[in-house]
Amino acid sequence: MTEKHPSPPAPEPTTAAAAPTPPPRRSDTTRTAILTAARERFAADGYDRATIRAIAKDAGIDPSMVMRYFGSKEGLFASAIDVDLRLPDLTPVPREEAGRALVSHFLDLWEGNEQLRAMLRVGVTNQAGAERMQGVFRDQLLPVARQVCPDPEQVQARAALCAAQLLGLALTRFVLRMPASQALTREELVAWMGPTVQRYLTAPNP
Repeated sequence: MTEKHPSPPAPEPTTAAAAPTPPPRRSDTTRTAILTAARERFAADGYDRATIRAIAKDAGIDPSMVMRYFGSKEGLFASAIDVDLRLPDLTPVPREEAGRALVSHFLDLWEGNEQLRAMLRVGVTNQAGAERMQGVFRDQLLPVARQVCPDPEQVQARAALCAAQLLGLALTRFVLRMPASQALTREELVAWMGPTVQRYLTAPNP
């Protein structure tokens, strides 16, 4: 009689190790370093004084690399100051609260935002920066103003008045750092400016 030997146990299934996350590509790291250095330089020095050489030095690379990635100083500025104002949808906001909502949003947005400060500094001293600001506010503020403006034909004028108030606040509080402007609390600024922006948005045409 043939003796039966027990079958060897089946090998336990092995769990495949998770694939390691690939490190960021060198090109991505270099591009990020250039953009970070550019934003800081544009914010500190303005467009004309910020040089490709200085930006490259801050990023720890050769100046030729900046040109390789962005082509020109204008191209670098356009990429560095790629601003999304992240404006709120005013549709669900009570119509009489639209002004306060916009002022509150911009105060939160400007706080510690180097991109916006750089855009503002450059915009008041350089044509390329001015055109960049015009495009940002045209493309992003106009649709919001259109949500509450009582007359479609007045949207551009009303949005321009709102921009004057909001940019004036940013300039005096975050760029020029005027003591009186900086001394006002967030609540005080909303209380003072909210009704003014509200009037620009929804008041009858004077």
